[in-house]
Amino acid sequence: PSPDFSIIWYSLRDMKTKNSSTPKAYKNVEFLNSPDARVIRILSEFLEPFRRFRRHNVKDTIVFFGSARVKSREEARRRLKELERRASTRGRQAARQQAALVKARAELAMSRYYEDAVEVARLLTRWSKSLKDGNRFVVCSGGGPGIMEAANRGATKAKGLSVGLNISIPFEQEANRFISPGLGFEFHYFFMRKFWFVYLAKALIMFPGGFGTLDELMEVLTLLQTSKIKKKVTVVLYGSEYWKSILNFDRMLELGVINRADTALFTFADTPQEAYRIVVRDLRKNYPSAAHAGRSRR
Repeated sequence: PSPDFSIIWYSLRDMKTKNSSTPKAYKNVEFLNSPDARVIRILSEFLEPFRRFRRHNVKDTIVFFGSARVKSREEARRRLKELERRASTRGRQAARQQAALVKARAELAMSRYYEDAVEVARLLTRWSKSLKDGNRFVVCSGGGPGIMEAANRGATKAKGLSVGLNISIPFEQEANRFISPGLGFEFHYFFMRKFWFVYLAKALIMFPGGFGTLDELMEVLTLLQTSKIKKKVTVVLYGSEYWKSILNFDRMLELGVINRADTALFTFADTPQEAYRIVVRDLRKNYPSAAHAGRSRR
């Protein structure tokens, strides 16, 4: 019998309509953004960075933490001069201006940490570039402004790679322009970002910062204290005056909430050269196969 072409045509039309209106699950944006697909999104923030780190041959990192609000000395000076130029001596406005001036002077004082972070990152990147095995001990930051920008900037000054692990939040956090192409990441989940901070890190340098920096510091120290981190990791608290005024480790020791051994989990540094020496010394000791195989570089 002759085939019924009308049946075939309608069947093909129905198949086309069905295929066009029902996307594959992995192309269904509504599904991928739904609570049901959360585990897929979490895995993506593990697998996609893993793939890129492997492509760029980044094996380990030196992580810089610190406030997003710390300004460069140039920017802080410019802001202070502008406020001083506009300052008046009349009434309520004068009071607001004085408060702004006090804040601007504090920002200028804190700007030394921005400049120091640039120099520490520059020194460490120059050293890491001298190693025979490329892309070892790459500078890594949270990818945003402030100390994070300073770290990436210092690595750029030394003409080396640097990583930026950015996070999507409502304020402050925009990726800085000094992150190496292909090594800027944008995370949704804080805990996946934290994972990548720690997973590749062989050293962490904690500059003065607020809640976020304190969060990362205490989390890392807890992981080291409880031996959840098995590898050797150097933790440097940069700016002893700041840290000792913010966190009273001696009092914690007196009250018995930490042990003497816990205070050996971190070291203080107050100059870029001191931080550089501590980190390089420990990396050479803890990872000799990577940190000793290099050519001299002045």
